[in-house]
Amino acid sequence: MRLGIMQPYLFPYIGYFQLINSVDKFVIFDDINYINKGWVNRNRILLNNQDYLFTIPLEKASQNRLINEIYLTDNNRWKEKILKTLNSAYKKAPMFSEIYPMLEKLIYFEERHLSHYIYNSIEQICNYLRINTSLVKSSLVYGTTQMKGQNKILEICRTENTDVYINPYGGLDLYQKKSFKKLGIELFFLKSKAICYKQFTDKFISDLSIIDVMMFNDKDNISGYLNEYELI
Repeated sequence: MRLGIMQPYLFPYIGYFQLINSVDKFVIFDDINYINKGWVNRNRILLNNQDYLFTIPLEKASQNRLINEIYLTDNNRWKEKILKTLNSAYKKAPMFSEIYPMLEKLIYFEERHLSHYIYNSIEQICNYLRINTSLVKSSLVYGTTQMKGQNKILEICRTENTDVYINPYGGLDLYQKKSFKKLGIELFFLKSKAICYKQFTDKFISDLSIIDVMMFNDKDNISGYLNEYELI
């Protein structure tokens, strides 16, 4: 079985979905510490032909707390604000009429638990993109909350009888192939190829949220992008 593991990110970039699409089971790694100014509760979109960072507000977020211990603020005004921004940013995009109603449902989803909220959006976007990978939250299954780093990953792999573990390329210096090989697991790193598509102008801004990809591309185009990577 091919396994991938990543933190729950808010409307992540297409490389995140490439990883999900490349494995049989994808673990949403929510029993690790929250990282301030990371991608758990924020991402970038295209606004006025510039990259724009949007954030969802959290209640008492801290790097001393696990992601699955954090909640969204109970003030929903931020949802209206984000949707207004998305409307302004993408109302002239070719796929707006199809994508915006889906985003409304995802953003208005009635859930304050951060991990559950993000899990729902990832699951629904996977359904839209016809990605059939099984999704699971680490906090609900593996009992590895007290473990750290590579040992935690290895234990999840062992529990799942993993043959192949695929990690984002950014983790190249974090994990050792020989440690996985001892357990009979092949370790690969997924490196995305350059993906470029037509935005509003000839200037292309890369690595934006999957929102941007969906606003400018139909499902067939995105299906092609999902395979634009190499395993190292």
